[in-house]
Amino acid sequence: MASVSRLSTMHEYKVSGLKMPPTQRVKSITTIAQALFDDGLINESDMQRAKKAPLGNHPISSIVALGIADQTNGGRALTGEVLGEWWAKEIDAEYFSVNPLKVDVQAVTKVMSFNYAKMHKLLPVEVRADEVVIGAADPHSDSWQAAVEQSTGKKIRTVFVRPDLIEKYIVEFYSIARSVMGAGNKDNGGSQLTNFEQLLEIKGDKDASAEDKHVVNIVDWLLQYAFDQRASDIHLEPRREEGNVRFRIDGVLHEVYEMPRNVSNAVTARLKVLGRMDVAEKRRPQDGRIKTKTPQGKEVELRLSTLPTAFGEKMVMRIFDPDVLLRTFQKMGLEDKDLAIWNGLTHRSSGIVLVTGPTGSGKTTTLYTTLRELATSEVNVSTLEDPIEMVVDAFNQTQVQSQINMGFAEGIRTLLRQDPDIIMVGEIRDRETAEMAVQAALTGHLVLTTLHTNDAPTAITRLLDLGLPAHLIRVTLNGVMAQRLVRTLCPNCKEKADVDERAWKTLVDPFKNDPPKHIYQPVGCLECRNTGFMGREGIYEILEPSSKLRQLISEQTDLDMIRKQALKDGSLTLRLAGAKKVAAGKTTIEEVLRVTPINE
Repeated sequence: MASVSRLSTMHEYKVSGLKMPPTQRVKSITTIAQALFDDGLINESDMQRAKKAPLGNHPISSIVALGIADQTNGGRALTGEVLGEWWAKEIDAEYFSVNPLKVDVQAVTKVMSFNYAKMHKLLPVEVRADEVVIGAADPHSDSWQAAVEQSTGKKIRTVFVRPDLIEKYIVEFYSIARSVMGAGNKDNGGSQLTNFEQLLEIKGDKDASAEDKHVVNIVDWLLQYAFDQRASDIHLEPRREEGNVRFRIDGVLHEVYEMPRNVSNAVTARLKVLGRMDVAEKRRPQDGRIKTKTPQGKEVELRLSTLPTAFGEKMVMRIFDPDVLLRTFQKMGLEDKDLAIWNGLTHRSSGIVLVTGPTGSGKTTTLYTTLRELATSEVNVSTLEDPIEMVVDAFNQTQVQSQINMGFAEGIRTLLRQDPDIIMVGEIRDRETAEMAVQAALTGHLVLTTLHTNDAPTAITRLLDLGLPAHLIRVTLNGVMAQRLVRTLCPNCKEKADVDERAWKTLVDPFKNDPPKHIYQPVGCLECRNTGFMGREGIYEILEPSSKLRQLISEQTDLDMIRKQALKDGSLTLRLAGAKKVAAGKTTIEEVLRVTPINE
C-alpha cells in the first residue's frame, strides 16, 4: 500500500483537473476518508470515525461496513453502490454493478478456475462472443490478463467491482456451478435421496470446495438465495433439455438459473422428500410444507406444490416469511382514516367482514395481521384454511380436507360447537359456506373471510349471486375491504418527474382532483436490481355500509347505485387510494393503473 507522503492526494489531482496516474492509486483509508469529506459525501465526525476504522481486505469495504451517513442522500446510510461508483471515478476505472440475477453463472465460471479467481481477486461477470468482462478490486493491475486472454482466446475488459462483492460472489458462483456439474455427472436420481429433515438447516458454507453432496448444496443455495433476493415464490420448471429456476420478486418473475434436466429432477425429488411428499408419485399433483432455518437463525416456512407437465414435474414453493406475513398495518400501507375504519369493523363482537381481491393481492397478510391483534387471552380465535398458510400459536388453526368431507361449511358447523369468539374462514366459495358464515354471524360471532371480486361493492352482489337472502346481508355485513399490492419506488434512485395530466385524470376520475406539483419515476440501481422498485405496499378500498346503502341491498340490487352511494358516504375507490400513494411519492401512475380494475 502506497503511503500518503509519497503520493499526491486525490483532492490535489481533482483541483488540477488531472486523473490519478494508474501507477499511483491512493489506497490509504485515511486519505480516502479525507477525500469523501472533501467531496461532501460524509461529515467531519464520520470522517474521523472512518480514519480509525480497522482495515480489512480493502479500504472501501471497511468504510461500507461502518454504515456512516451519506450527506448527499438525506443522511441515509452510505451504500456500497454509491461508494463503489465514487471510488471508480477516483481511480479512473469503469464501474460495474453486479446483479446476480443477470449473471450467466455457467458461462462465467468456465473463464478461470476458482483458485485462480480467488488468488487474484477476480470475478468474471460477462462472457460475450469476442470479449470477457472481468471485475477486479484493482482494475489497473494486469499481471494476470495475458494468461486469461490466452486461455479464453478473447479480449479482456477489466472493470471495477466492489471487493466485498468479489469475495461473496466468487464463492457463490463457483460453489453452485461445481454442485450442478457434479450432480449432472453422477446422475442423481430421486430414489437416492432418502434422508428426511423436518427442520432444514441451511448451511451457507463459505468454502467453495467443501465436499458436500451436490444436490444438498444446490437446495441449500437455492433457498438461501431466494431469501436474500426477497423472493415470494420459487418456480422449478422442467423443459425439454434443462430445468429453469425463476424467482418472483415484488410480483414479477425473474430468470435465475438453468440446470441440466437430471439435476433439476434430483432437486425436485429432494424437496419432495423434505416436504413429506411421495417421491415416486409423479402423475398427480401434491402439496407439502418445509420449515427452514437460515444461517442467521431465522425460521421461514415454505409451501410446496407440484404439477405434472409435458416435460416432468413443475414445483412452486411459496415462501412465508413471518416478517412479511405478520407485518404491522403501517408497513402494509393501511394508515390513518382507513386504519381507524378497519379497526372499527373488526373490533365488533359479531358480524361478517370481507376482504376481497385477486390471488396475490395480500388478503392473507391482512387477515393474519388482524387476527394477531384480536387474539388476546380473553377470546377464542379459530381459523379454517385451505391450506394453513402459517402456523401461529395464538390461533386454533384447522385445514379443510375435502377428501374426508371436511370442507369450509362442515368446518364452520363444527367450530360453532367449539365456543369460538372469532372465526376466520379462508374463502367463501359456495352457497353452503356463505350460509354457514351468516349463521355464525347471526349467533353472535365475528367472522372474517375472503371473496374473489374486483372491488368492494361487487362483494355485495357476489353474495347475492351465491343465493344469500338480501335481508341477511343487510343485518350481518359489517364491511368490505378490497385491496391490491403496488410496487413501491426504490428510495435510493427514484427521481422527480412532471405529471402526465391525462394519465392523472384517468387515475382519479370522476373526482377531477388537481394533480400534484410533481411525482416520482423509477430509475434503477443495484439496490433494486435496476427495476426502479423495491418492495410492495397495499392500496385499499373500504366499504362500511351506511343506512342508506343497506336499504339499496335487495334481490334486484343495482351495482352502480351501490358504488355511487359508497362514494357519497366517503369511500375511496382503489384508483383514488392509489393516487394518494402516487402523490406521496411512493409509486407511479402506471403501477396503480396496472393493478386496479378497469371498471373504475
